[in-house]
Amino acid sequence: MKENEMIFGIRAVIEAIQADKEIDKILIRRDLQGELAKELFDVLHGTAIQVQRVPQERLDRYTRKNHQGVIAFISAVTYQKLEDIVPFVYEQGRDPFIVLLDGVTDVRNFGAIARTCECAGVDAIVIPAKGSVSVNADAIKTSAGALHVLPVCKEKSINQAIRFLQQSGVKVYAASEKAAENYTHIAYDGPTAIVMGAEDTGVSYENLRICDAMIKIPQFGTIGSLNVSVASSILIYEVVRQRMNKTEHEQS
Repeated sequence: MKENEMIFGIRAVIEAIQADKEIDKILIRRDLQGELAKELFDVLHGTAIQVQRVPQERLDRYTRKNHQGVIAFISAVTYQKLEDIVPFVYEQGRDPFIVLLDGVTDVRNFGAIARTCECAGVDAIVIPAKGSVSVNADAIKTSAGALHVLPVCKEKSINQAIRFLQQSGVKVYAASEKAAENYTHIAYDGPTAIVMGAEDTGVSYENLRICDAMIKIPQFGTIGSLNVSVASSILIYEVVRQRMNKTEHEQS
């Protein structure tokens, strides 16, 4: 991590938050106290910025400068709002196609998924503000630059994002090994969103239960599951295939 990708010092971080800088996360020393620290916590209250309390040693590994117990990491992209993306797509006369990542933390998986999304014409990729991967230089490199082009929405929670999409007329499908429905048995030719889960636990129960349906990719080997980026590619291109078939049928 380069120092020009970080902001350190309590006052500097407060000013960055107040200036609406695109901050990915903030590391704060566990025992940080004082009036200025209280001001920082007051400014952070109500924001979607991910905050981690960490030991002094971890902060020192990032910079030798006087960080005062606080380091903020600048996002490598400008996040967009899902509530702006969806109406914009409808206004263009198209059906939205959104991919949501529920707890994906591996930067290489994230970059690979983003690359597939961009190639497939996905309208936006959604990540939660907390407990998710960071959009950093490694993610951008793995995405082959797709993250500079593909809209990324960092929402307060995937649950809220799912509910917003459903209220906007979008059908939301969760990928799950526990699903009874084969992914090829679903029609994705309308407004569609796909939720992909964390590498180890999959889509959380609270999100599974509110999705319109659960879908699975059949497996015939002995390994427990597909890599999340591979599974994402399969599902994303099934949506593309069906939409292309629909377009060809309408034009014939």
